[in-house]
Order: sequence, then C-alpha cells, then structure tokens
Amino acid sequence: MTTKIVVCPNCGNKISISGSSGDRIEVVCPKCGSKGVVSFPEKNVIIQVKNLSKHYNGVKAVDKISFSVKEGEIFGFLGPNGAGKTTTIKLLMGLTHPSNGEIRVYGEKVDVDSVNIRKNIGYLPEKIAFYDNLTPLQTLHFLCELKGVEKSIAEDLLEEVGLGDAMHRKVGTFSKGMIQLLGIAQAMIGNPRIYVLDEPMSGLDAKWVKTVRDKIKELNEKGATMFLSSHILSEVQNLCHRVAVINKGKIIAEDTISNLSKRLRLRPKLELIIPSLNGTIPKGIYNVKGVIDAEAKGDTLTVTCETWSKQNVIKYIQRMGLEIRDFKTIEPSLEDTFIKLISEEES
Repeated sequence: MTTKIVVCPNCGNKISISGSSGDRIEVVCPKCGSKGVVSFPEKNVIIQVKNLSKHYNGVKAVDKISFSVKEGEIFGFLGPNGAGKTTTIKLLMGLTHPSNGEIRVYGEKVDVDSVNIRKNIGYLPEKIAFYDNLTPLQTLHFLCELKGVEKSIAEDLLEEVGLGDAMHRKVGTFSKGMIQLLGIAQAMIGNPRIYVLDEPMSGLDAKWVKTVRDKIKELNEKGATMFLSSHILSEVQNLCHRVAVINKGKIIAEDTISNLSKRLRLRPKLELIIPSLNGTIPKGIYNVKGVIDAEAKGDTLTVTCETWSKQNVIKYIQRMGLEIRDFKTIEPSLEDTFIKLISEEES
C-alpha cells in the first residue's frame, strides 16, 4: 500500500490517498466537493516464474508453478512443510536445475551458471551456518572478499543490524536471533536490490522476531524487493503486500491477503462481552439474518456473520434484555485464509 498527497486543482486542499499498484481511485475533495481520479501506476515485474517444475526420483517437489514479483514489494511465499517452498527458492537462486520451466530475474534467465544474478540477490537460507571460531567482523570480511566487495563496509553492516557491540565476539557464543541478524548482514553485502529470505523468523523469540521484521521493513522502504518464505502467518500478514500459497508443489493462490479473503467469502467475527452470559448462546441468534455461526465462552459471545449483519446482531441481543459491556470486530486473518485455501485444495 502506497500513500500519495494530492492537491485539489480547484481549492488547493491537500488530500491523503492510499492505494496499491494498478489502482485508480475516485476522489472527492472534502473542502469543495471537486471530483477526480488518482492513479497508482503498475510496478515492473522483476521476478517471473513460468511453468516451473522440479522432480526428485519421480516425486514432484514443484509442479508447473507460475507467479511474479513486482519491484519494491514484499512478496510472501506460503505453504505447509513439504509444500515446495525451499525447493522453489533453490531454483530461484540457481542452486539446482529445474526439470521444466524457467525463472527470469530482470528479464535474464536463471540457471546454475547465473553468477551475476546471484551476486545481486541478498540470500538468507533457512538454515544458515557460520564458522564458530570467527567473529562477525571476520565473517563479513571473508564474505566480502568472496563477493569482491570492499571489506570496509563490514562494520557499518553489523551496526545496521544491531550487532555493533558484538562484532568482536566469537560467533559460537551467539544466540539463534543473533545468528539470524548476522545472516541478514551477509545478505546485505553489495547493497542488493532483491532479497530472498527463507524462513527468516523461524525459531526466534518475540524480541528477535520484531528486530528482524523491522529490518525487513527498513530495507523495503529503502527500495529493496523482498521475497519472503515463512510459515509464521501473523508476520506475513504484518509485512507482505501480496502472497502466493503453495501446496503439494502447486500454486493454489496469488493475490493480496484482502482479495483472497474476499474471494473465499470469509466473514468477520463480532466479539461481544455480555455479563452473566455463562457460556450460553442467546436463544434465537441463528434466526438473525446474516448470522453464520455463534460460540459462547464465559461472558464472551463470538458471532460469525455477514458484514452488513453486525448491527442486526447487536440490536437483537439488546432486545433480548442482555447488557453488552463491550464489543469489537475481528476481521478474517491470513491464518483463516490459509486454512480455507488448503482445505479447499485437499477436498
């Protein structure tokens, strides 16, 4: 989502408009009523995957998948364990040969000999390991030499990811979170325009998850395109502009999270606090038009309903003589979307 500040040509009033790539949004000036249209131009596709397959001893790890990643977006790549995420990333990095299909990055075909493409991608593998007896500074100096980049950048990179105070400690003394930050630092060598991050938050506690999340956002805000594989759905929801969902080697969806929710017709939930409810669903609640389901636990009543029906539910409960102490709407989450997509695919 991008925000633009536009100036009304009639009265000069400044208006803040948010939209996504390709959107055309009708705008009405709140000051003078003038109407107009604000466009958000389509971004260039920089990663294009077409009919990509990879077979291992007759097993289809990846089966004719296609998707695209646009410049400047954070693209989430989701799927259960064994779905084909890591295999796809290895193919994207040119670390293994595809059985069929192709990947292009900036229009150039990727294969195992694509050294220049790999040099311009910051890659964080799912399981990254460094030499325990080296310090982070020595580690980055070594990797800078391999990439043909000035070693003088190493200290700045370590400061940037929050490892400045630990740059002279042995890597063998690091926590998993610190190892992950060092992995991000090594991915940043050469200031790449694309990052491929395989499960960057796996196994991290809440503090390190926030640190890694903030670093991903910061790199993206500076213009980098992020390809992010993860099974932590809440983090993907917080970070990603679009997602692709892979299951059993096949892409089953590719879109924004909100569009996927609309496509699957996921309904919001209305959560109401009703004193003395005692876990009892109010009689007749299912007769309220638009109500799909209801659940009561203690003094909390959760009603799944159509968006337009929420006010009907509240009025009905009040007519029943029940006090509503508080209420809130819970919009469909990525987890809800993910579960329904996988369930539909396997049914």
